[in-house]
Amino acid sequence: YLILEEKRQTMRQTQILDFYPATEQISDIGGLDNLKDWLVRRGQAFSEKARQYGLPHPRGLLLVGIQGTGKSLTAKAIAHHWHLPLLRLDVGRLFAGLVGESESRTRQMIQLAEALAPCVLWIDEIDKAFAGIGGAGDAGTASRVFGTFITWMAEKTSPVFVMATANRVEKLPSEFLRKGRFDEIFFVDLPNAEERKDIFQIHLQKRRRDIERFDLDQLTKVCDGFSGAEIEQGLISAMYEAFAQGREFTQLDIIAAIRATLPLSKTMSEQVTALRDWARQRARPAAASVAEYQRMEF
Repeated sequence: YLILEEKRQTMRQTQILDFYPATEQISDIGGLDNLKDWLVRRGQAFSEKARQYGLPHPRGLLLVGIQGTGKSLTAKAIAHHWHLPLLRLDVGRLFAGLVGESESRTRQMIQLAEALAPCVLWIDEIDKAFAGIGGAGDAGTASRVFGTFITWMAEKTSPVFVMATANRVEKLPSEFLRKGRFDEIFFVDLPNAEERKDIFQIHLQKRRRDIERFDLDQLTKVCDGFSGAEIEQGLISAMYEAFAQGREFTQLDIIAAIRATLPLSKTMSEQVTALRDWARQRARPAAASVAEYQRMEF
């Protein structure tokens, strides 16, 4: 425990990585059965028994998908499930003003992560960090930082599990998606009817004991095309409205809040379609339903 606390102190001083308390559980994730099954199966992969069996350490996972579909929640839940420390990297902190300092900070980040291994290194929205690498506006620093990072990912032998999430996968450099960087690339789509029902049940149970008074099937139909985050936000909006009126929130409050919301699947429909087209050939679906497989045309 003392050694872990010393390492946390070092992390706070360098301000490159954040030690993230992971309290979320896999049961907090609605749907995504394919992805959850993959993660649970690899739960023993960091053990000495796995080394004796001849298995390498798991390298990492890239979760590609629409905003608000549970990618970040999955990163937190898996660190908790595997009983590993969760380190969050904000790639923007790697870039410093002085020449050569960004590369030095990248190497320092790698050393810190390896010192805390086995651990989960969570990089949220990595597409924003490395968008346009090699393009006309790239001065070279970003390319060198990216080069250092992906070389480490390809060659690392330490048990640092890289959990990266991306919304705009077309912005990522192609080298990042090459085989060997990650164990798997999963596509997290908008939740289907069964998953939306799961999501409603999880969020209602967090807030109320008597959820039998809600018609989950009706709520599921009303929020077709909504992400998990949008469903949660709709529920919270309904609760605020009822709270302001000094009463308990009802089914009708939730429906009204959802109908007043325009989901991302409507406002960014072209981007959603493009992401699905990309994923059809390049990623595994995170959901395991038959309908999902048929639509993904695997």
